[in-house]
Amino acid sequence: MDKVILLIALSVPLIYVSKQSLLDSRSHGFTRFFSWECIIALFVINYEQWFREPFSFRQLISWILLFISLWFMIEGALRLRKARKPGIVRIDEKLFRFEKTTELVTSGIFRYIRHPLYSSLLFLAWGIWLKQPLAVTLPVALLSSWLLWVTARRDETLCISHFGESYREYMQNTKRLIPFIL
Repeated sequence: MDKVILLIALSVPLIYVSKQSLLDSRSHGFTRFFSWECIIALFVINYEQWFREPFSFRQLISWILLFISLWFMIEGALRLRKARKPGIVRIDEKLFRFEKTTELVTSGIFRYIRHPLYSSLLFLAWGIWLKQPLAVTLPVALLSSWLLWVTARRDETLCISHFGESYREYMQNTKRLIPFIL
């Protein structure tokens, strides 16, 4: 029962901030929301295992993935914030404030991947799953990964429509989610 309450408690704020995206099933925010829900479910199932066997190989890999997730999130958010120009406003109610970039960001982590914040969620999902890697939760981690891939694809369509040919060129020189790999 405690886990159900925790799941609801974590989901309600997410539903609130995602309400605009949830009205459009074709938006990147729609699939991002469900990926987040998968990550919340993984966390709720695995949180009791967080510090068990802290020096096991599985736990060490999990912590590495979680720290990579944190680094990608911080680096990506800082680069996006730095790219925002005062006085220039991008109008789109379905985007979060940090997504309303008016300039194509290609520095820092964006030099290697186009979606570091989605990558952060990808590493977060697998880091949490490794806390207690159960066969029953593997489909949840895989679903979250697939939803993030779909989210990135949808976001790229939006970026192409906003930035045009410069974004297409940028896509030729970067990976989508994992540097040098995918």
